[in-house]
Amino acid sequence: MERSRPLGPTLPPYEPLAEGLDMEGLSRSTVVSVEPPPVPPPRDHLAWSLCTALYANVCCLGFMALVFSVKSRDRKVLGDYSGALSYGSTAKYLNITALLLNIFLVILIIALIASGTIIVANFFNHNQEYQPFPNPT
Repeated sequence: MERSRPLGPTLPPYEPLAEGLDMEGLSRSTVVSVEPPPVPPPRDHLAWSLCTALYANVCCLGFMALVFSVKSRDRKVLGDYSGALSYGSTAKYLNITALLLNIFLVILIIALIASGTIIVANFFNHNQEYQPFPNPT
């Protein structure tokens, strides 16, 4: 008859006790070391900085944020978490500043276009009131 192989995970090979030891001589306690969870690495905001550099590069703040994000990622790879945190927070604040400036500029442009349209429409209406079309004779 052929011997079947186990289907589950294989166990480590059996190691016999050293000579002179028996089961009563071994300790029966188990030591479990509990370590705090690892600290997550700081964020580098690279994707946000890339979008800011490509779409909202007001006063080159997006490009500067991208540079600081890359520096933060380099520091994180090297294991310097304090440097990575510093560069990452600088990139974050540059991104926020560029975003706020971009929102302000978009609102300003919309307001200028709207007010310019109103002024031009009023100008044409005002001219038509005082200079009606001449009658063809």
